[in-house]
Amino acid sequence: MRKTPLHAEHVSAGARMAEFAGWDMPIMYTSVIEEHLTVRQRCGMFDVSHMGDVIIRGDGAAELVAKLMTNDVADAPLGRCVYSHMLDDDGHIIDDTIATPLAVEEFLMVPNAATTKRVVEWIRSRSDGQDVLDLSNEIATIAVQGPSAGSVIADLTAAKTEDIRPFWGAFVALDNVAWSGLPSSWLFKGREFLGDGKGVHVYLSRTGYTGEDGFEIACDNAAAVAVWRALMAHGGRRGLKPTGLGARDTLRLEKGLLLSGTDFDGAQTSLQTGPPWVVKFGHEFTGKKALEQQKLAGGYSRLVGISMLGRGIPRHGYEIQSGSAAVGMVTSGTMSPVLKRGIALGYVPQDCSEPGTEVRIKVRNDLVNAEVVKPPFVKRERK
Repeated sequence: MRKTPLHAEHVSAGARMAEFAGWDMPIMYTSVIEEHLTVRQRCGMFDVSHMGDVIIRGDGAAELVAKLMTNDVADAPLGRCVYSHMLDDDGHIIDDTIATPLAVEEFLMVPNAATTKRVVEWIRSRSDGQDVLDLSNEIATIAVQGPSAGSVIADLTAAKTEDIRPFWGAFVALDNVAWSGLPSSWLFKGREFLGDGKGVHVYLSRTGYTGEDGFEIACDNAAAVAVWRALMAHGGRRGLKPTGLGARDTLRLEKGLLLSGTDFDGAQTSLQTGPPWVVKFGHEFTGKKALEQQKLAGGYSRLVGISMLGRGIPRHGYEIQSGSAAVGMVTSGTMSPVLKRGIALGYVPQDCSEPGTEVRIKVRNDLVNAEVVKPPFVKRERK
C-alpha cells in the first residue's frame, strides 16, 4: 500500500490504520463517534494527501476544462473553487471533483484517490496540446474542519484568511510554521503569497467534505510534517484533534455528500445523483447529449436521502422496498452520531423519490420503516 508523508505521524499517535483506495490511511485515533462530534462541535484535521492534484494549463486550457466539466468552471473567477462532475461520452460519471482557476489558462483539479489515474488519462486523451500535470505525488493536503477551523488557520499566518470566502482559495504563507526548506513542487513556483512570505508556502482553499466550515492546506510533501505538528501545537487550545477517515465518512453522509465508488460507480449519470445545480446545460460538455436524451426519456432512478423511522442501521447493499416490492438499494448508510438514528443514501424509482415517501429497509431479516428525505440530514448551525 502507498503511504502519505504523514504516515509516521498517524502511527506514532496510535491511529488504527487500514487500506483505502490503495493507501494505508488512519481510520480512527480514538473512536469514530468521538472524532465525528469533535468536528461538529470544535475542530478536527484529516490527512487527505491521497487525493489527486492535477494541473491543466496552456492555450485552450479554459476551453478544455469547459468541455470536461458539467458545471461552469471555465468562466469562474480566479480562485473560485467549483464542484463539478466529469462524464464519459454516455453521460456516466467518471468522477466528481473540485476545479479551480489559478491563473489565466491554468486550472487545479482535485480528483478522488481511486480515480486520479483514470481522470488524468481521460483529460490527456481530450487535450489538444495543453499541459496536463499530475502533481499527486508531490503534494500533501491536510483538511481542517469544524466551527473553530477559521481560528486555527488564522493562528498560523499573518494573512487575513477570513477574506477567503467559502469555496474560494489563495496562495498563502504560513508564517508561524517553522520550516527551513523551499517548496520543490511546480505548483508553488513563481506565485505571490498572502502573509509575510515566511514559513511554509501553501495553497489554502476553503471547501470541505464535512458540511462544516473548514480549509484544505495543500503543501509540498517535505513540509507536511511541519504543518501537521504546527496545527497540533496551535490548534490544541481550540479543541483541534486528529481525525480519521471513519468519521470523515459519517460526517459527509450526514450532509448527503457523495462518496466516489460507493454512491456512484461508473454506471450512474449526474441526473441520477444530483445535485441539479452541478449540471449547467448552457455550455457544451462531454456527455451533454446523453444527459439531454435521458432527461427527455425520463424513467431513471434517483439518489435520495432516507431516514429510518424504526430501529436499525442501514448499510451499503441493503434492499429498499416500497409496498411488497424491492425498488432499490442503499449505497451509503450509518447511524448518525448527531441525530442518533439511521440515515442512508440510495437509488429508488422516480415515483418513490419525493420527500415524505414511505419505504422500508431490509435490515438483516427485518423490514424497518423509513421515509425519503431531502439531504442534508444535519444542517450546520450558522452564527
